[in-house]
Amino acid sequence: MTDKRQREAEAAAENQRDVQRQVDRTEEKNPGAKEDGPMQAGAREYPEPPFPEQHQPKPGTERTLDPEPLYDAPFYKGSGKLEGKVALITGGDSGIGRSVAVLFAREGADVAITFLTEEADAEETKRAVEKEGRKCLLLPGDVSLQEYCEDAVERVIAAFGKLDILVNNAAFQYHARSLEELTARHFDTTIRTNLAGYFFMSKAAVPHMKPGAAIVNSGSVTGIRGSTELLDYSMTKGGIHAFTRALASNLVPRGIRVNAVAPGPVWTPLNPSERPPEEVAQFGSGTPMKRPAQPEEVAPAYVFLASPQCSSYITGEILPIIGGY
Repeated sequence: MTDKRQREAEAAAENQRDVQRQVDRTEEKNPGAKEDGPMQAGAREYPEPPFPEQHQPKPGTERTLDPEPLYDAPFYKGSGKLEGKVALITGGDSGIGRSVAVLFAREGADVAITFLTEEADAEETKRAVEKEGRKCLLLPGDVSLQEYCEDAVERVIAAFGKLDILVNNAAFQYHARSLEELTARHFDTTIRTNLAGYFFMSKAAVPHMKPGAAIVNSGSVTGIRGSTELLDYSMTKGGIHAFTRALASNLVPRGIRVNAVAPGPVWTPLNPSERPPEEVAQFGSGTPMKRPAQPEEVAPAYVFLASPQCSSYITGEILPIIGGY
């Protein structure tokens, strides 16, 4: 190495050491700088881990969750984005589905919701929708059954005369720590609820939907990144993303848009009924924001994708809401 190159290299090394010293001095003055708490960037402060240790039997109930999920978005102001429309939301009794139902109603839509057995939660959703001045139809049943999906859509048409928006949101999720632990029955339950349910409900709804209608599917970050202990659930969510894009292309000639929201961890009954209590206590802490979303932080995305005023040129898209990954 020539003397010139040697001097250049030594100068570069000294520059690096100087930068190192500057950063070290800053850290000494601010020893807590690396220990930032969970990010709060909303209209109100949201619950942060650790949460109380808890576990619920499937399918889980919102009213017994501690803390109760925040779904009513008191600072969200409706502006008629869905005025006069009719929406069918699967899994609308709690979690994201409940918040979507409330915001759809605030934007002027009448709402029908499906649920399994969580009647008390469903009644609470109905009260919240009616508080917004709109109607709410309750449709208990199993979306994994084609006959039920057809009946649910027919009941919506009978009650409201039309169907403008379908939100496929109902889901089954339960962890299995190894491939060997994932039984055929477990796998089949996840596939039939998360994939067949979306297919059957879409197949039943589309013949009643006119140009300008919209389908919004609930995907997941697990369908993008995978999840070690949610092999089957990750598979179905990736399938939902592919189904969204394929169905969007299929329905372009009919003027029906199809999109998906892919949430990260959200504080809903789905997860405390899925994980051991000690893991529930830290739910969402692994995201860059270091906390789970609340349903009301995710629901506006569904309004955006359902509204022709907001997203008339958007179809076949997957919108991740995953806390900063």
